[in-house]
Amino acid sequence: MIKRGVSEEEVKKNLRRLRGTDDIHEEYQDLCEACANASKANNNNNKLAIFQRKYVPQMVMTFLIPFFQQLTGINVIMFYAPVLFQTLGFGNDASLMSSVITGLVNVAATLVAIFVVDRYGRRPLFLEGGFQMLLSQVSIGSLIWKVFGLAGMAIVSKGYAYGIVALICVYVAGFAWSWGPLGWLVPSEIFPLEIRSTGQGINATINMLMTFVIGQVFLSLLCATKFGLFFIFAFFVLSMTVFVYFFLPETKGIPMEDMSKVWSQHWLWTRFVPSENRNRSVEMVSRVKTQLAPSNKKLTKGTHSTKGPEPLTDLTNRPTKNSYREDAWDFSGAYGFFRTNRR
Repeated sequence: MIKRGVSEEEVKKNLRRLRGTDDIHEEYQDLCEACANASKANNNNNKLAIFQRKYVPQMVMTFLIPFFQQLTGINVIMFYAPVLFQTLGFGNDASLMSSVITGLVNVAATLVAIFVVDRYGRRPLFLEGGFQMLLSQVSIGSLIWKVFGLAGMAIVSKGYAYGIVALICVYVAGFAWSWGPLGWLVPSEIFPLEIRSTGQGINATINMLMTFVIGQVFLSLLCATKFGLFFIFAFFVLSMTVFVYFFLPETKGIPMEDMSKVWSQHWLWTRFVPSENRNRSVEMVSRVKTQLAPSNKKLTKGTHSTKGPEPLTDLTNRPTKNSYREDAWDFSGAYGFFRTNRR
């Protein structure tokens, strides 16, 4: 809105509604500053700015997230579902029906992600989805190994065939509420405005490139490795789940202009963040809802607490995003919530 020239009052009105508090002046100034920096970067037309040292965390994520997203094997299932199901012993009509079923599962699970991603956060969905896909891929590969063996020829009973379809549906659901939507959501959240367009372009390019590569090599790999292909995909699913666990911080509830503070608190990415950003505090808070319930009145949607949460450090009066709302706390367990403050 600021970049499009919307009036200051209109921007502040929308910001108050989003944050649930009237004290949004400092955040508004930060947004104006970020827009000014973005405009300056666009005027300089420096498309290689993303390769600067301070943007190493964003650059790594924009390369690896779409890379891993396609190596889950999801496009193999969605593109070649009729061929795959026919190979497993289904007839032509049955194989088409099975692909329709997996498509419906994909849509339903994506709707689940829409409703839960802002409630539980990105990391829990990434990790749960990765674990679910890993178990599914290993189970599918094991069943195909047991039925077809190394020869790759067998008569498949209906029980085994339906079991494999069920496992494929579990796999598709795991992808559709984790790596599917989050593979696009998280990269859009981590870029500052000055490199946002470049980062999103790289993300889409790698995604499409990997889709092309997987589509070209799948049939050859399936003929060469048979059931082993599913174990190959399982290995990549395990690798990317470990990557998320160690290298991707939680981005839920973090304003775009404050993402540098999140990187500054990470054990690896902090060494790439400019020293001036390390002085800004991002504290991880893990609160259990049942522990807070006795001391907080239950708030209905649209109402606000008369007393905000106690300050964590010696801070200025600037509230964080939703700091005066009940949903300012994240109850996602061990992953906690990055609460952004300025010393």
